Amino acid sequence: MNNEVIITCAVTGAGDTTAKSHLIPITPEQVANAASEAAKAGAAVAHIHVRDPETGKGSRAPALFKEAVDRVRDSGIDVIINLTAGMGGDWIPSDADPSMPGPGTDMVGPEERLAHVVECLPDICSLDCGTMIFGNEKDLYINTPVYLRAMAKITQELGVKPELEVFDFGQIRLARALIEEGLIDAPPLFQLCLGIPWGAGADTETMAAMKQALPDNALWAGFGISRMQMPMVAQAVVLGGNCRVGLEDNIYLDRGVLATNGMLVERAVEIIERLGAKVLSADEAREKIGLQKK
Repeated sequence: MNNEVIITCAVTGAGDTTAKSHLIPITPEQVANAASEAAKAGAAVAHIHVRDPETGKGSRAPALFKEAVDRVRDSGIDVIINLTAGMGGDWIPSDADPSMPGPGTDMVGPEERLAHVVECLPDICSLDCGTMIFGNEKDLYINTPVYLRAMAKITQELGVKPELEVFDFGQIRLARALIEEGLIDAPPLFQLCLGIPWGAGADTETMAAMKQALPDNALWAGFGISRMQMPMVAQAVVLGGNCRVGLEDNIYLDRGVLATNGMLVERAVEIIERLGAKVLSADEAREKIGLQKK
């Protein structure tokens, strides 16, 4: 069991959740306020996406990231900034010609996917370790080994810690290859992303098996989406890991009760403390991860 737990709050995501909850942060100001709210509630890390203020859809515009990050830093609230680098890999085949991109495709190279990371120099950025199917439609997320190696090298040169997001067992194998090739500095930081269709399931057996597949020196966290968010908080702590909550992964506090990020963090804190563990501050989390305060 992990007795010193880092909570990450993924405050907005890029999914189509704005129509389901009016509490989803959309503008950079709202995203920054959500990160501060989560930090005050007990989150040491804020995982940040941004959205187009006009449409509410996920965006990778560096200017939006810059505004959100600047607002968090200017707030005086101490929180570790973790920016997504998962945008720019969406491929939706055209109905007329499946070899061509259809509406909704946003496919760019490694440098463009990391343009906002170069601009903002966060503490951490995510690195999605593979290609997978999302949902029941035609949506694909593409991240090839060549792209991953290039992105790992860029983040290493920037001094930004990559969070290796793994959605299935094969992605752990690919992440381990990056580590063995010297592209990821020790200790490697993993996030076990569970319950996303059609990746690994959010259940005890899967989380335990994925944890066993990690390198011995890995720091790791895990999360489940939707109603499995809080059960996976407890499961991760019992298995020796850290946890993630937030509106990116789940919009409800209880059945039919919409949540804020602060509410979800408070619920996670309660679970962790009832298990007899301590929730780490941002400074304590930096020491555990090996980050320099920026």
